[in-house]
Amino acid sequence: MGLFDFLKSKTSAAQDDGPAPDKNVQKLARVIGDKHAQTYDRMEAIQQAAGLGSSDAATALLRRFTYYIEPSITDQEEKEVAFRGVVAAGENAIQPIRDFCVRAESLTYPMKILMEILPEEGYVDELLVLLKRFDTDYIKNAEPKVQLIAALEGRRRDDVLEAVEQFLEDFDEPVRFHAVASVFSQDSESATAALCRTLIAEESVRVKNRLADGLANKKWSVPEDLRADTGRTLPSGYRLDGAQVVKSR
Repeated sequence: MGLFDFLKSKTSAAQDDGPAPDKNVQKLARVIGDKHAQTYDRMEAIQQAAGLGSSDAATALLRRFTYYIEPSITDQEEKEVAFRGVVAAGENAIQPIRDFCVRAESLTYPMKILMEILPEEGYVDELLVLLKRFDTDYIKNAEPKVQLIAALEGRRRDDVLEAVEQFLEDFDEPVRFHAVASVFSQDSESATAALCRTLIAEESVRVKNRLADGLANKKWSVPEDLRADTGRTLPSGYRLDGAQVVKSR
């Protein structure tokens, strides 16, 4: 076997798991990712990549969601074509989306794409995969974390409760705010202790109010070892009744 045949066989083997990438995909990616490119050239590159359906094409198209251009109608048109192109890649787009989300400032489009590609349970699984890379420490941009936790609100699963409950102690107030809503949406009284501990330690007025309002609505009994501190730290307008349940005054 000659060198050319050897390299060709290795390339073919590497591509057995999905459609072969277009030979111009890297060139297309450069144009798609360039906000200063001519509008016609960029749209043509987006359209070409959108027709490939490969993992590499999905990676290239995701670059279009990293910037905004004027006029807004052009920006939206280009993003819509890119969006449909990534969706058309189906399962081939999953890993590129995961990779993209590691550095993305916003997960709006990746999450919308995943919702189109995957059934409900698979979509939730992917949200949890993405959320696992975060901890509760300070990060410069907490928006992706907020978006993921908010998207999990109302999706009742034990692993979702476990995943979002830890963010009740997050450094960023908006994260805690949405984590409270997501935990309450699980409708699991087992979370009462964690919610009460958060209430006791919380400094944000709006988070404390959301906690108190949620506990009052759920009528969950406050654990005995947390009753004194919970009663002391409840915001104005709330109290513990004789049954040790939070009530509004």
